[in-house]
Amino acid sequence: MRLLTTLLIIFVAVITLGFWTNDQLTDSANELLLDVDKIHEEVNTQHWDSASEHTEELEQNWDRKGKWWPALLDHQEIDNIDFAMAKNKEYIAAKNVPLAMGQLSELRQMIKHIPQKVTINLTNIF
Repeated sequence: MRLLTTLLIIFVAVITLGFWTNDQLTDSANELLLDVDKIHEEVNTQHWDSASEHTEELEQNWDRKGKWWPALLDHQEIDNIDFAMAKNKEYIAAKNVPLAMGQLSELRQMIKHIPQKVTINLTNIF
C-alpha cells in the first residue's frame, strides 16, 4: 500500500510539474510576443530609434526568460530564434522595412509555435 501511495504521489507531482512548466512557458512566450508586436508597430510606422530600443528590450527579455527553455526544447529551435533576432536587429539598423517585417513575422511564428509544441495534449503524445 505504501508503494502505491508513493507512486501516486510521484505521478501527481510529475503531472503538476508538467502543467506548471507549460504555463510558465506560455506566459514567457506571450511576453516575448508582446515585445515582437511593439517592434512590428514601430517598423511599420518607421520609428527606427524606438524599434531599435524595443529590439534591445526583446533581446534582454529573451536572455532572462529564454534561459530555461533549452531544458525543455530542442536546441535547434532556440538557435533559430537567436538567429532571427540577430537578423532582425541588422534589418532595423539598415532601416529595411520589408526584410524587418518578414523577419519579425518569422520570429513571431517561432515563438508562438514553441508552447504549442510542448503542450501536454493527446496530439503531442500520440
